[in-house]
Amino acid sequence: MAFFYEVWMKKALALASEAASYGEVPVGAIIVRDDEIIGRGSNRPITSKDPTAHAEIVAIRDAALKEGNYRLPGTTLYVTIEPCTMCVGAMIHARIDHVVFGAREPRAGALVSKLQLDKQAFYNHHLKFTEGILSEECGRLMSDFFNARRSG
Repeated sequence: MAFFYEVWMKKALALASEAASYGEVPVGAIIVRDDEIIGRGSNRPITSKDPTAHAEIVAIRDAALKEGNYRLPGTTLYVTIEPCTMCVGAMIHARIDHVVFGAREPRAGALVSKLQLDKQAFYNHHLKFTEGILSEECGRLMSDFFNARRSG
């Protein structure tokens, strides 16, 4: 199964690289249902002047528009970095089934690193998640981006 996840994560990594080329924090996300990408997103809060324009939110909006529904059951969201609180909340409300992420986000990760938000009993939907898919590549993209900003 890990190889299958890697195929999709490489597509999310390509979107993350695209975000970096625009000066955005390099995070990419795709939403897949039945072996088809139905949503794509890359970080764009700076370029869109929208603090909610994280890669996951952009992908959810893209998929919801294509599907004609704000609920996205039967989907898997692939994202290069562990999602934040806002993004996990949006995934829960969208009824995403499964989240696959690359590298952990030790400061603000809301699935493993800090909050374990998906385990809160008050939600009526819970996410399954898989972590660590292409984690080195995902983490390196982030590290390289911030190292370049600090030295530039």
